[in-house]
Amino acid sequence: MSRAALLVMDSFGIGGAPDAAAFGDAGANTFGHIAQNCSPHIPFLLALGVAHACEAASGLRTGLSRPNRLSGQWGYAVETSRGKDTPSGHWEIAGVPVSFDWGYFPNTIPCFPSHFTNSLIKRCTLPGLLGNKHASGTDIVGELGEKHLQTGEPIIYTSVDSVIQIAAHEQAFGLERLYHICAIARELADPLNIGRVIARPFLGASSKDFHRTPNRRDFAVPPPQPTLLDHATAAGRDVISLGKIGDIFAHRGTGRIVKAAGNDALFDAMLKAQGELLDGGLLFANFVDFDTDYGHRRDVQGYASALERFDRRLPELQAALDSDDLVIITGDHGCDPTWRGTDHTRECVPILAFGPRLAPKEIGKRSTFADIGQTLASHLGLEPLAHGRAWNL
Repeated sequence: MSRAALLVMDSFGIGGAPDAAAFGDAGANTFGHIAQNCSPHIPFLLALGVAHACEAASGLRTGLSRPNRLSGQWGYAVETSRGKDTPSGHWEIAGVPVSFDWGYFPNTIPCFPSHFTNSLIKRCTLPGLLGNKHASGTDIVGELGEKHLQTGEPIIYTSVDSVIQIAAHEQAFGLERLYHICAIARELADPLNIGRVIARPFLGASSKDFHRTPNRRDFAVPPPQPTLLDHATAAGRDVISLGKIGDIFAHRGTGRIVKAAGNDALFDAMLKAQGELLDGGLLFANFVDFDTDYGHRRDVQGYASALERFDRRLPELQAALDSDDLVIITGDHGCDPTWRGTDHTRECVPILAFGPRLAPKEIGKRSTFADIGQTLASHLGLEPLAHGRAWNL
């Protein structure tokens, strides 16, 4: 029986979203601008057609050498969900576009409504809250981390995404206590239609050495309809979720959860999981470092180097495939490190598919990310999803 692996390179956009101007992102192109600035050495991804997909989506020539003969199926997909956030992108990939508007917080100080913060303080017996504004996660910990250690007040902040982020010192404040507070915040945020509450633990003694730990946890609302994961689970298939996939889908249909710190460790875990995946199974992985470590921090060279490291490891995955296996690599949104600000960018994403029996070809423009989930459902012999149109593999 066929197996499938779905790899999301978090924030790996290729420009060209038709509605980018509405988000202030007309001209953003995560991969295209990295390629033009750094010329990363990514022969495997290029052979799959990533530069072809970028040019088709945005018209931008990357300047990278494109092989005459490709080894995979390539195309690109347009997001139909109304946000450019992580849950919207992943849910749509898995067959459930987000047709509603998320709740957001104004870029004011304070940004959170007083009824929310007052209830959180009371229910969690907190001395108070720090931050209460839009901020970069690393910046605000540097700014308020020492005061947090002095007062015991957690740091709460947001961004242009539908998110509440709460940072606290993993040892001095306590990791489980932070998770508990985020669970309460999740409950309080439901009437506000907020997509995620994220626990952001950190360590260090001062602003000079504060650093995030790998124990981030996302508290997300569940998708409004059954996803590819739900269909696979309902059919009794083996499902393995790597990285933050379990959190993004509110642990619904996500099977065995595998965590690892960093893209390279996650790739190791993915190879092990691929070796254990049963016939008919689905492996779903998110490689978050592209987004959190390089996209949001506007680190162009760091993003390029991460692409090179990821590319060097893809032949290991290829070697681990069985004859009927399928791998699809894509992104969930953009986060152009050359763009203004520190937030996600509204972009199309590449679709790069390969497998031992997969004939190389162009699959063209796909009108929704949901075509990816529908194609995987077809490959695995699952019931069709409610959204998306499969291409012929």
